[in-house]
Amino acid sequence: MTRTIVPARHGKALRLTRGQAVKLINIHGTQVVDCWAWNAADLEEHMSMEASRVWNQRLNPLVGDTFVTNRRNPILTIVEDTSPGVHDTFMAACDAHRYERLNVKEYHRNCLDNMYEALEELGLKAPHPILASFNIFMNIAVQPDGRELKTQPTVTSPDDHIILRAEMDCVVAFSACPQDIVPIQGRDQNIPKDAAYEILDSGFPDLPISITWVPNEGIDRA
Repeated sequence: MTRTIVPARHGKALRLTRGQAVKLINIHGTQVVDCWAWNAADLEEHMSMEASRVWNQRLNPLVGDTFVTNRRNPILTIVEDTSPGVHDTFMAACDAHRYERLNVKEYHRNCLDNMYEALEELGLKAPHPILASFNIFMNIAVQPDGRELKTQPTVTSPDDHIILRAEMDCVVAFSACPQDIVPIQGRDQNIPKDAAYEILDSGFPDLPISITWVPNEGIDRA
């Protein structure tokens, strides 16, 4: 099985056919990895964190949850997760403007540019910037008041992994997040490190696509 490195501060993209899966490995246990996905036949259709939260009725996804696109079609399902299951769907991917706000004067590598570069390696171009990425292994905790968020370092261990199964032919991009100012990377150093992925044809759990939430009968649907 071929393992591909996602170099620290950089991105990689890959193609999956429906029924295949990708295993993302947190080699050092300290790295946040931003993730995007698109319909391989139409890049105007992309994985949507907003629509997926509605679909699953969950702030942070669990094994068995399906991500859907901006057209509400299933695109990826989490079928296995050996990490503590702490991932994020709230925070925008870092971009050049974010680092300007963090008082960085020179160009700083960032997840949005990593996504564009990764797609270009496949000969593709994202038609729109997508800041709403699935932030794998990122630890953003909802506070007891239900309103506040707390940014904390990732809690994964070396070689923890998550497996995402393709529910359509799709393109997936990963960015080994370059963030080294806000303390999101683990083990106290906040230094971006390599991650890795493997494309799987079999050997992963056969979970069903999650079904979209609908209100219970008797609830006012107006």
